[in-house]
Amino acid sequence: MTVATLSGITAKTITSSRITTRVLFSGADDATPVIFVHGNASSATYWEETMLALPAGFRGIALDQRGYGDADPAQKIDATQGLGDLAEDIKALMDTLGIAKAHFVGHSAGGPILFVFMMHYPQMCQTVTLACPASPFGFGGTKADGSKVWDDSAGSGGGTVNPDFPKLVAAGERGIDNPASPRNIMNAFYWKPPFVPAREEDYLSSLLSTHVGAEDYPGDMTPSANWPNVAPGTMGLINALTPQYAKDITALYTITPKPYILWVRGSHDQIIADGSMFEMGFLGSLGAIPGYPGAEVYPPQPMITQTRNVLNQYQAHGGAYEEVMIEDTAHSPFIEKPAEFNAVFHRVLMM
Repeated sequence: MTVATLSGITAKTITSSRITTRVLFSGADDATPVIFVHGNASSATYWEETMLALPAGFRGIALDQRGYGDADPAQKIDATQGLGDLAEDIKALMDTLGIAKAHFVGHSAGGPILFVFMMHYPQMCQTVTLACPASPFGFGGTKADGSKVWDDSAGSGGGTVNPDFPKLVAAGERGIDNPASPRNIMNAFYWKPPFVPAREEDYLSSLLSTHVGAEDYPGDMTPSANWPNVAPGTMGLINALTPQYAKDITALYTITPKPYILWVRGSHDQIIADGSMFEMGFLGSLGAIPGYPGAEVYPPQPMITQTRNVLNQYQAHGGAYEEVMIEDTAHSPFIEKPAEFNAVFHRVLMM
C-alpha cells in the first residue's frame, strides 16, 4: 500500500545489495544526510513532517524497513539475528547512496536498531536521536538489570500480540467498531488523546502497510511451559526485538568514536514505559492475563529505567547523552509537539 507523500518529499525505489524498498528524501542531494528509522506498525511516512522541518543544509532520508511499507515482501526479518537484518539494511542503503557518515533518528523499535548499528558502525554515526526507543534489552521478558526472566524468553515475541490486531491490519480495517482496530490502537497509544494529527488517514494507511503473517508481523511463536506459555519464534520484527536474540549491549560502551545521543520521550507513553500496556509482566500484574506468577517471579519490565541505566553506562565510559521529556505527549512526540521536538533535535544536529 503506497501512501501519498507531502509536497517537498520525493519517493524513490532504491535497490541496495540487500533489499529493494521505498526511500523518502527531502533537501538537496549534497546536503548533510539525516537518516530516519521508523518503528513497528508504521513506515517512512511517519517522518515526513520532521524531514521537511530540517534546517537548511540537511538532507532527510527515510526508508521503509523490511517487513513494512513498500519494502520487498519477499525479504523477511531473520529474528535469530536480533536486529541485525535491519541494521545491515541501513548500512547497505548508505553504501548504495554513497554516504560515509550521517546523523540518525530512530523511533520506538528504530531505537534498538540504531543501538545495533552503532555497535557495528560507530564511525558512520555523527549523532543519534532516539524518540521513545524500545529497551536495549528487548521488549518483554526481562528484569530490571536486563537479564531474562525465563531462559526461553517466554512472555515476549509474536505470540504475545493480540491476534485480532494483525488480522484487522491484513484486512485493511479503517473503522472504529472493534476495540482492537488499527485506528483505535493508533489514536489511543501512538499519541496522547484527545490529540489526533491532521494526517490521521495517511498515518493509518502507513500502519496498514505492515506486512502480516507468520514470517512478518506478528511473526511465529513457540509454546512454552513458562508463564504466559508463549516464547519467541524465529521470524519478524516482534521476535527480533525479544531478549532471546538481543545483542550484548555492553559492546556499546566500548565503541570508538562515541556519537552524541539525544533521547526524547513522551510523558504519557504507554507503549515504552516502566509500566507498558503491551508488556506481559505489567499486564499480568493488572490481572489482565491469567496465571500471573507474581512480581517476584515475573516483574513488569522497567523499560525507561533500563534505557537510562544503559545510557548512564555509555556516559561513564566516555560517551555523552541527554534525556528530554516532552510533556503531554505519548509515543510520538515528533508528531504531537513537533516544535518542541525539533527545538532539541535541531540543536543536536548543529553540534
